[in-house]
Amino acid sequence: MTEKTYRRPTAGDHPPNLSPDYKSTPLRAPSQAAVVLPHSLSEITGPLLHGERLDANENDLTRQRMGEPLGERIIVHGRVLDEDGKAIPDALVEIWQCNAAGRYHHPGDQHDAPIDPNFYGGGRARADGEGHYRFVTIKPGAYPWKNHHNAWRPAHIHFSLFGPAFATRLITQMYFPNDPLLAFDPIYNSVPAGARERLQAAFDMATTQPEWALAYRFDIVLRGRNATPME
Repeated sequence: MTEKTYRRPTAGDHPPNLSPDYKSTPLRAPSQAAVVLPHSLSEITGPLLHGERLDANENDLTRQRMGEPLGERIIVHGRVLDEDGKAIPDALVEIWQCNAAGRYHHPGDQHDAPIDPNFYGGGRARADGEGHYRFVTIKPGAYPWKNHHNAWRPAHIHFSLFGPAFATRLITQMYFPNDPLLAFDPIYNSVPAGARERLQAAFDMATTQPEWALAYRFDIVLRGRNATPME
């Protein structure tokens, strides 16, 4: 394997482990410099995910329960790319999110907002040979998170990407364009200023389906100078 295959991220693209305005990071950020371990084949071997079977409707979060969920139906799509703009085929893309009222389908979420019995909030899709992925879902709501006085998370969707093996997992968040809450969000603003806008999806009128769903495009670049910031 070449050094380029395992090239490490450069500074200035991803959020630091310690971001004091994001109050939980001082509790979990390492106090000493990381020990850099050489990459090896273990990063791309077992358990392999190429054969992972996806069930019907895993990429359509509006059809996973008995009825239609409440909220604004949207299409979220894009491509998984490398630093040269070339497709990353067969990547396993996973999302999770809160419902339209701003509540996750999880016992740990005690936000005073209704649970939607028809919205679980999780899905998976496999990118095709050209790196394209697609989800149908509901636009998530903002929600309070008590990081600071009157703290609200902007609407966002969590993304997880797997390469050929579980150890190649990357995690990020997708935000919606021009959300006024972005200016106040410590998580979004922990990303270096030059890279933040890469986390905002682009409204995609061409993919919008008339009288059915709006659409957003979110391309994910795995590394290089235009890399999507990862957690």
